[in-house]
Amino acid sequence: MTATETSGSTEQPLDRGLSLSDLSAAFAEMLSVGQDPYSESAPADESGLAAGEPPPAPAEAVPEVDPCPVTPRSILEAMLFVGSSDNQPLAGERVAGLMRGVRPAEIDDMVRELNDQYRANACPYQIISEAGGYRLVLADAYQRLRDKFYGRTRQTRLSPAAIEILSIVAYKGPQTADEVGRVRGRPCGALLSQLVRRQLLAVVRDAAAPRTVRYQTTPRFLQLFGLASLDDLPRSQDSVDL
Repeated sequence: MTATETSGSTEQPLDRGLSLSDLSAAFAEMLSVGQDPYSESAPADESGLAAGEPPPAPAEAVPEVDPCPVTPRSILEAMLFVGSSDNQPLAGERVAGLMRGVRPAEIDDMVRELNDQYRANACPYQIISEAGGYRLVLADAYQRLRDKFYGRTRQTRLSPAAIEILSIVAYKGPQTADEVGRVRGRPCGALLSQLVRRQLLAVVRDAAAPRTVRYQTTPRFLQLFGLASLDDLPRSQDSVDL
């Protein structure tokens, strides 16, 4: 054996090793057999799929369900839940004025629908008509529970004289103390002041005569007697001539 060995027709010195071009050619031959693990991947689009890769089968769309869609009825319910800043019943005209395309008559229908829904779901609250408007209140069966939280409302009886004065003002409209006194045949200034303190009557003044004090009924008066408005007062010949 000589200092060189033959390999086919090409002679390579044992101590020269492989040149850079030989290594490149060898790697190229290896890579041509299988997939190049170091080749750059095909660019992916915004969906994360490589170019030419078929998209996966679309999953069945599940519609999103809004648990509380914003509708005129849900807006009305929210208004009744919050209540007015002066703690007065919400009039249908006022509510309709805050919602585009809703008429006051539709508010009455929505109130009936909400009450039907409350009864069907056995809710502990209901919407009542009071003083020409609406209020969200606890159902009668839960009034005792409210009393445990806030204490029982102290109840007092109105004297016959106080009820007589309230009747005069309710049927005849805003009255001065002298006008009420002439109907009763006696002075009643002290009783009028007492009814104002109990918020059953309110003091009003005419713009044309600001010094003239008149008395008129209040929403609390309507609530106490279960009236939606003064138009619901019982009418008879005696009351008309009062």
